[in-house]
Amino acid sequence: MDIKPIRSEADHETALRRIEALWGAHAGTTSGDELDVLATLVEAYEREQYPVDLPDPIQAIRFRLEQEGKDYRALVGVIGQRTRVYEVMRGDRALSLNMIRNLHRNLRIPAEVLIQPKSKRKAPRRRPLRGQSFQKRSQRQAR
Repeated sequence: MDIKPIRSEADHETALRRIEALWGAHAGTTSGDELDVLATLVEAYEREQYPVDLPDPIQAIRFRLEQEGKDYRALVGVIGQRTRVYEVMRGDRALSLNMIRNLHRNLRIPAEVLIQPKSKRKAPRRRPLRGQSFQKRSQRQAR
């Protein structure tokens, strides 16, 4: 058993090929132990080199509802009343601590997913003041 740390993509490929060769080795044997150690090393390398971002909280809620065959009505009482549910699901309102607790408890969504800040959205366009366009206002201010 010649095991080395995985430091490069070439080391990673070599370890993966060796894991394929050892696949199916019985636990407690030398081959089984080598397979366990290599799998742990590969997992650590991949976690560091290819991190997976957590999903957006609202997308995670939608996904869980879809998994359970439910719609937004299932969130009434968990997040709040119907209008509060729609505000949150549209992204107009952030999740509060109580909402996060209830979603975690009732829908089993990991808390670390829910406590992330909401995704960046386009800022709402502001209407010009008193019917003026932005260009007209900036021209007047430049004078």
